[in-house]
Parts: sequence; C-alpha cells; structure tokens
Amino acid sequence: MDRSKYIFENEISRKAYKKAVKTKGKYMSRYGDDTETVYHLAAVPAPAISEPLGVRQIVLGKESGCKFDEKSIIIGNIRMGFGHYRISMAIASAAHAMGYEPYWFDLHSFKQASCGKIIAEQNELYSLGSRLSQKFSLFNKLVWEPLNSEGFRKLTYNSMDQKTTELMTAVFRDLPKDIPYVATHVWPSQAAVHAGLTHVVNAIPDNWPMGLHLSEGAIHTVQTPSSYLGYRALRGMDKKRQLKPMPKEAIVYTGHYIDHELVSNIEEDCKRRTARAVGGKTKRWLMSVGGAGAQKEIFVAVIRKLLPAVKAGKAALFINVGDHDKVWHELVTAVPQMKPFLHEHFDDFGETTRFCRAAYDGEARGIHAFCHKDIFAAVYSTNLLMRCSDVLITKPSELAFYPVPKLMIKRVGGHEAWGAVRAAEIGDGTYECTTAAETAAMIDMIQHGGDIIEKMCGHILTAKKAGVYDGAYRAVELAFRGRKQ
Repeated sequence: MDRSKYIFENEISRKAYKKAVKTKGKYMSRYGDDTETVYHLAAVPAPAISEPLGVRQIVLGKESGCKFDEKSIIIGNIRMGFGHYRISMAIASAAHAMGYEPYWFDLHSFKQASCGKIIAEQNELYSLGSRLSQKFSLFNKLVWEPLNSEGFRKLTYNSMDQKTTELMTAVFRDLPKDIPYVATHVWPSQAAVHAGLTHVVNAIPDNWPMGLHLSEGAIHTVQTPSSYLGYRALRGMDKKRQLKPMPKEAIVYTGHYIDHELVSNIEEDCKRRTARAVGGKTKRWLMSVGGAGAQKEIFVAVIRKLLPAVKAGKAALFINVGDHDKVWHELVTAVPQMKPFLHEHFDDFGETTRFCRAAYDGEARGIHAFCHKDIFAAVYSTNLLMRCSDVLITKPSELAFYPVPKLMIKRVGGHEAWGAVRAAEIGDGTYECTTAAETAAMIDMIQHGGDIIEKMCGHILTAKKAGVYDGAYRAVELAFRGRKQ
C-alpha cells in the first residue's frame, strides 16, 4: 500500500505525490537506500533512566541480542529538541509502573543507517530555524510561525514524510511484528507501519492538529479533546476541499503524557507547594532551557528579575540548560551578578538526584544550574526538579502539559501556542506571556503572593481526579490491546 497517494481515503494530487517521490529520491542519492540491509539489535541499560524507569536502550549489534517477551514494549522515538524524549520517558515510566519492560528505540541514534542520517539532517535544520526565529523577528513572522502552524498542517506534507520514512525500515527487521510499540514522533510511527508492525501507537504531541503527525495504520493518541476533534476532521489540512475524516477507531483521546512518578505524587507535591506559598517560604522557580537553546534574551530577563528576591532569600532559582553548556556560559556572561549565589551541578546525575531529594524535604537557597552531556540525564533532570519546585518557567511545548504550576513564556513556533491555551484553561499554568515585560509582571504577581500557586495546585488536583494526566498509561494500554499473550 502506497500511503503517500491516499491518506485516510483522501487522494493526494499528482503534483504533491511527485514531489514526495522526488524528496525520497533526494535522500536516497544523499544517504543511500539500505532497506535491504540487515541490521541486528542489542540492548544495554539506558543512561540515567535505567534504574528508576527500567529502560533498556536498543543499539545496533553484530548479532541479534534482544530477547523480547510478553512484557516487552518498544518506545520508538527521535531526538529533536527535548520534547519527544520527554514524552518517551513518560511512556517508559508508565509502562514500568504497569509491570512492563520498556525498550528505547531511537532512530536518530542509528548513525550508520539511512534513518539516522536523514533525521540528523532534519534535526539540524529544525534547531537552526528555532534559533533564527528568536534572533530575527521578520524570519519568525514570515517563515517560522507560518511553517510550524500552517506549513506542517498540510496533508501534502504528510504525503512527503510517508514516502521518506519508507527509507527507515531496515532497523526494524529484528523486532517481532506484533510487539507493542509506542512512537513519540511520527517518523518512528510511519516507519514501523511500513515495516509491518501491527500494534503501533502514534503518541501525538502538542495541541495543534497538523498533517505532519498522521501515521495511517497506527492508533493515534492525543492529549486534549480539542485536538481530538481537530484530527478527526483533519481540520484545515487542505484549504481547497473538505477532507474525509479519520475513522473513530484510528484516534483516541488519552489525556496528557505524564510520568508515573509525577502523577502518583501529585497530592503530596501540591500539598508541599501550597504550604510554602501560603506560609511565606522561599519560592522555588525552575527554568527549563529548550533543546534548541533559543530564547536566551528571555532567560536573561527572568534571571535579572528574580535576582533581588534571590539575594533576599525570598526566591530560589533552578536552571536546567539540558546538554547546552554553551548556553549556560552565555547566561553567566550576560548576568555576572548571579555568581555569588551560584551553585553548578554539572555532569553528575547522581549528585543532581541527591540535590533534588534534599530540596524536596529541606530548604532551598540561591541559584542552582544543572547541565549534563548525557541527553537522558539532561532531560530527566527537569522531571526530578519539578517535584521540588513551586513554579516552572517554560515555553508552551510538551512541558505545558505537566502537573506543576507553570509560567508560560513566548513560544518557539506557532504550533506551541495552543499548549499555553490548554494550560490556562485547565488552570495549572498561565497564559502565554509574549514579552519580557509581561513575563516580569507575572513573576511579580506570583512572587509577592501565595494565592496563584495555591489556586494552580487546586486545579492540578481537580485535573488529576478527572484523569487529565493519565495519557501515558492509556497509550501503553492501547499498545497491548488485542495482542495474544
């Protein structure tokens, strides 16, 4: 079946199909066609998350070394920013808590295979675009915002991706066809379907329906009711005609993809946050720097705004720059006044874990920076820090869906706007603060009163009772549904 010609019974124009074929040909000429190559898979403990989440990372080996059983689940992903890794960790955490064994299957990591080479090129382009969008407002207005909100929305874009992911199937050869498989990016989902896997779940990120994320042949999961309706109708994915909708069996609203250790501790974490807020204790701010390293100017403004409160012992600031040590050095250079209050926690995940445990039960003072070269530690550190923080400062990407009070700063790409809308409507986050001045005003309002944190925690508790944060568990259940044990 050629999934680039028809998408949910909607015929793709001959012109768009020819472009899809041409794009595939471009990658074939650049990186070769290894679809008949035999790659064998082995499994090793995943850095940082092997112990807490039971994750084993799949790597290429000289011979088949993976022994899957009825408890095994594959988490197909790529590194593109931090968001898709973050969703993967949530799925792995839920699967581990449910008694399953998660295997980390990152197509980007297979550097010698065509899939790894193609994804590496795309990742570089996306990161570059994110950075340029924050430096040049005209580029952001004329190129980046329209591309991320409308360009990727087109059904024809999905046709092109479907054709390209036909080149990514070789690394799937060692996987059993019926193994439960959850993909946290569309390319690993499309490639799995092309490779003949039968229990594929396509965990769609964000809250803005786009043709980019379609993977016909998989079960699509979405985090919000509005996203469900938008995808069912394939809303706006072709401006010239009314499209046939997705069949109801192809899409499921699951709720937000959240790690088990966060969901299971919501009540206690919110209780502690509320007690600190109403008791006038030091407020703990967590700032997460995105994978593209964009928005440096906003981060600088936030640090400068909070610095007087940090000096007075009324605020503590945790900054996770992920694996971007260059970004951290730029922040220190821009705000040298923070050095007397600064504590760096670099490349020691065990020490980061101990800090978070101590902060959870004890006091927190000053500014604490976290940076890890290992991508697993870089991403998961934010998870650990969330539990001992009062407010998360983040752009409205995947962190917008997490059960912690959030201050939403300016987005990077139009597709992120609706993440802030979702958080604001649930009440566990602010609306999107689009300027430095608006962000500073929101910091003032939260810092000088405990009522906002208290109210957000109340909304988080209400949302938990409604199952809003159970999406990761439900995605795992769908992957195992109907499979013979």
